[in-house]
Amino acid sequence: MSQESISVFDIFKIGIGPSSSHTLGPWRAAQRFINTLKSKGIDKVHSVRVLLYGSLAKTGKGHGTDVAVVLGLCGEDPVTFDVNQVSPRMEFITENRKLNLDGKNEISFDPSEDIVFLYDESLPFHPNALTFLCSFTDGNEIAETWYSIGGGFVVREGEEGGNEDFVHLPYPIEKAEYLLAACGQTGLDISGIVMENEKVWRSIEETNKGVLDIWYAMRDCVYRGAHIGGILPGGLQVSRRAANLNTKLTAGQKYNSFDQWISVIRSGGQSFKYTLDWVSCFALAVNEENAAFGRVVTAPTNGAAGVVPAVLMYFLAFCQGYEDEKIIKFLLTASEIGSIFKKGATLSAAMGGCQAEIGVSSSMAAAALTEALGGSVQQCLMAAEIAMEHHLGLTCDPVGGLVQVPCIERNTMGAIKAITAAQLALQSNPEKARISLDSVVNTMWETALDMNHKYKETAEAGLAVQLPISLSEC
Repeated sequence: MSQESISVFDIFKIGIGPSSSHTLGPWRAAQRFINTLKSKGIDKVHSVRVLLYGSLAKTGKGHGTDVAVVLGLCGEDPVTFDVNQVSPRMEFITENRKLNLDGKNEISFDPSEDIVFLYDESLPFHPNALTFLCSFTDGNEIAETWYSIGGGFVVREGEEGGNEDFVHLPYPIEKAEYLLAACGQTGLDISGIVMENEKVWRSIEETNKGVLDIWYAMRDCVYRGAHIGGILPGGLQVSRRAANLNTKLTAGQKYNSFDQWISVIRSGGQSFKYTLDWVSCFALAVNEENAAFGRVVTAPTNGAAGVVPAVLMYFLAFCQGYEDEKIIKFLLTASEIGSIFKKGATLSAAMGGCQAEIGVSSSMAAAALTEALGGSVQQCLMAAEIAMEHHLGLTCDPVGGLVQVPCIERNTMGAIKAITAAQLALQSNPEKARISLDSVVNTMWETALDMNHKYKETAEAGLAVQLPISLSEC
């Protein structure tokens, strides 16, 4: 196994919904291809075509893959691009059949002709593949193939085995057993080990600021999603529920900010039903925003973006955890568990089904909550194992290729399982656990390899074929 150096900011990325593999990844690939064009003379480009293979083709419309590629070619960044301009920009490009490459060279481009969905073709390295074809005014041509391998990570063909970004970390963590050993050696908790590794890239102050920026993006997404109603785009006519649930739970109490909202939430008590409703509201809010092309944070993916924020919100609202230091430690711990799954299995639903998304996010949140509530390192790893153990085999079967049904509700389930896993671990002796986190990671990968491809984000089986709706309708 080749070592990977994965930062907290690789696991948590700010971007635009609805999918990290099918939206953020292709967007990043397009940006990287623009860098290639710059090196060869972007002003000399005559035409560009994009070929989408496999899962990117089959659910590309529902996931906005075509939109992401176009905006990436325009030089826009998913971290900063105004989400309200996604549809207007695409409409303008479609109507005028022109695309301004990186804002520097306007070329003829018709999305309906120049983005080709190859539904029946797949490349061997990964189901999420796309190829950029470019011709120059001097007659030269180039082709560049990229793979979106999950969680917004992308690799270029020919570089799959490389590791150009590898750096030597003081505590290289490839498996959970390595993490446990590092914590035992140093006396640090999981978040402490992560912070020591992050020092290789930047100062503690810079890491803290960056992690808080991640939290602010999550916070804003939860708050925004809990206050917007209506119908989600895409053709399924799915109603947004978080806003109605929020209105019911706050019962007419007034607030004008996130902090005031938290105070209102706390004032309602801590009954099981009340707490459960709020956790569901938090998760629904994020993934309804994700489905509506809103700004979210991969955690570790867009489709599973609601689990970690929902559990973190539970910690803030119901466990008195609303402190910057606690939030930072929570996210650092969560990121390390996501990193272990990426290294030992996958974060891509196109490779592993939804166990690779909701399962991993639930595992991340469970470990983070356990540490936040005072659990030992062993209990944190036990919580992560429990959460994934009960997601093993979860398929990815999005209706209409949209990240809506069953994806949005699955985030509520993942969040509740994470909280349950944390509580179980906190009330257990991890020395008596029969299955380790590493065993579950291995099992998850073996299950992914055995899973029929129809259940890996293709919209060809399961719930995806239970409604009379075609991909062309979405």
